[in-house]
Amino acid sequence: MITLKVTGLTCGHCVNAVTDELTDLAGVESVQVDLNPGENATSTVEVTTSGEVSDDALRDAIAEAGYELTSIER
Repeated sequence: MITLKVTGLTCGHCVNAVTDELTDLAGVESVQVDLNPGENATSTVEVTTSGEVSDDALRDAIAEAGYELTSIER
């Protein structure tokens, strides 16, 4: 499991945008978002993978959704 810290998520639409981008990545099986709304709040995103997913791919997917990835924990 990979734990991502993402800033800027404030609502269900945000969760859906991040989930959609991450699940489109090869090797990603599931995505679970713990929404922590509020200004400058950091949400936790748990990614379950069936293969290797690069940090760059994760960062790019979060950016494509319109948010900022602040940390990756493997």
